[in-house]
Amino acid sequence: MTQHTLIAIFLLSLITLSLSQCLTDNDSIQPFNKDARSKLYLGEQTFTLNMLKALQSTSPSENIFFSPYSTFHALLLTYFGAKGTTETELKNVLNLNWTNSKFDVMQAYRLEESLRQRRAANSSVIFRTADKVFVAKEAGFKECMKDLFHEEFESLDFQKDAENSRVYINKFVENVTDNNIKDILIPGTITQATDLVVANAAYFKGQWASKFNADETFKGIFYSTPEKYNFVDMMYKKGVFNHAVNERLGCHVLELPYLGEDNGISMMIFLPPFVPNGLENVLTRLTPQALEEALDEGVSREVELQLPRFSFEKTYQMVPVLSDMGIKNLFDSTANLTGFSDKANLHLDDAVHKAKIEVNEEGSTAAAATVLFTFRSSRPLDPAQFFCDHPFMFLIYDQKSRAILFAGVYRGPEQ
Repeated sequence: MTQHTLIAIFLLSLITLSLSQCLTDNDSIQPFNKDARSKLYLGEQTFTLNMLKALQSTSPSENIFFSPYSTFHALLLTYFGAKGTTETELKNVLNLNWTNSKFDVMQAYRLEESLRQRRAANSSVIFRTADKVFVAKEAGFKECMKDLFHEEFESLDFQKDAENSRVYINKFVENVTDNNIKDILIPGTITQATDLVVANAAYFKGQWASKFNADETFKGIFYSTPEKYNFVDMMYKKGVFNHAVNERLGCHVLELPYLGEDNGISMMIFLPPFVPNGLENVLTRLTPQALEEALDEGVSREVELQLPRFSFEKTYQMVPVLSDMGIKNLFDSTANLTGFSDKANLHLDDAVHKAKIEVNEEGSTAAAATVLFTFRSSRPLDPAQFFCDHPFMFLIYDQKSRAILFAGVYRGPEQ
């Protein structure tokens, strides 16, 4: 283990037994699980694929962009206070069946947070994320939960000032995302009856390790389908990249690293053959094992790369998406969040996720936020050519934590 990891583990050990028992009914707390962080983010990879497929089924012909990291962390916060059926559903969808202890999950969550903050101080990329549980002052939240998650919990007076509370939460998201995500909660979403708002915001900005030359960007054709095409600003670069032909997925995979040898963050591009349903076939074949293989098998070689310059923003109503993934009870009046509070009928009524990305010659900027809130009422001809002139999938991937920060599908310019 690195020195930073050992320091972070030591800090985690300072959590008292009385606080940790706020998470678990066990009489004894097990020693630190050194594999917890890796298992947590291997589970996040599976969560990413399931969310991608759920969004694909609801938007089969549209661009897709979201932060699984943001959504995963927002739901993790909810999991810590969930019990009964609510906890079981969250545990299954978040792939937490590697442990029976919420304390294990909390340690992994804290370790990732600590290591990410230490890396950020010396990193050439910017990746900020913040988790928050905004609670109504009268909700009677357990003091031990407030102590255990003192940075994540904040009380707001929804009953006396619902509108200013909504503005305050929106400002939190704007600050974390460098003003890229605005007005995630529209007027009326927060009312006097609101008890609980769970939010996560994430922001990423990175320069390519090897920038594209803007003088070489040209007007190229992007085929959304064999019959439909648009002219786009196509960036061009010839350089050495990690490249693979993945037989299991039936696509080419290219790693486009961001500046900074120590950050380990890259954009991974999955380019299927330009045939009918080429991208859909890749998405169908995507499994955690196939993804792991694709992320690890690249070979350094000279490649001619053409990549569209693009930007777009997506907003998703997440209740049907999460329901499709298996989270149903959380948004029902029978939800059990008594780990947070003994108050009856505490549940989440809605969830929204908003994400934005810009990819250009310099690098890429991405931001996303997830808010769950309650209120009652064909392969290229030459493997050395990687021409993204038809639909492809991409991930912004952290090699060190094995976490997928952002994921998307580009099908062409938004109309």
